[in-house]
Amino acid sequence: MRERVVLDLSDVTSHASGSASPTWWGTLAFMLIEGTGFALAIVIYLYLMSLAPKWPIATPVPALTAGTLMTIVLVASLAPNMLVTHWAKKHDLPKVRFGLVIMSLLGIVPLIIRVFEFPAMHVSWDRNAYGSIVWLMLGLHTTHILTDLIETLVLTCLMFTRHADNARRYGDVADNAMYWNFVVATWLPIYACIYWVPRL
Repeated sequence: MRERVVLDLSDVTSHASGSASPTWWGTLAFMLIEGTGFALAIVIYLYLMSLAPKWPIATPVPALTAGTLMTIVLVASLAPNMLVTHWAKKHDLPKVRFGLVIMSLLGIVPLIIRVFEFPAMHVSWDRNAYGSIVWLMLGLHTTHILTDLIETLVLTCLMFTRHADNARRYGDVADNAMYWNFVVATWLPIYACIYWVPRL
């Protein structure tokens, strides 16, 4: 009779973080899909611009103030976001809680700025092709800010409850921080297209 080999898995944890986690791969796949959507929007913008005799069409170039302020806030948010990732990897609950509160506030501020950014386009979404594409680009990005803000608020609430004892939550915090980096990274080419390409 053959002796059966039994593996001792008592030291294996029930959760993982980083690339060992299915959630991390799911977040990465989502970012790749959404990144393709942003790339297509930029290509459409440039294609429409190549067809137009004058760009923007029948409207002045967008005012720079709101878009530039948005860029400054988003880029500045990367520093606390990286700290949250670092603290989550160390399972430092008090610092993670603090960082999530800060990131929640930094998720709300861009939405307030965006309220002023749409009028700064000087065109309605249905006026012409230019209006449609810039509103589409801003709308797409606004949706992603809102998506990450909701997730950050949920994680913040969870980390202030008994669920914070679940080590898996720290992986969720790190994945959420990775997604915020994506939100910031996608804004930079959109900002360049909308605000600076028409000025060239």
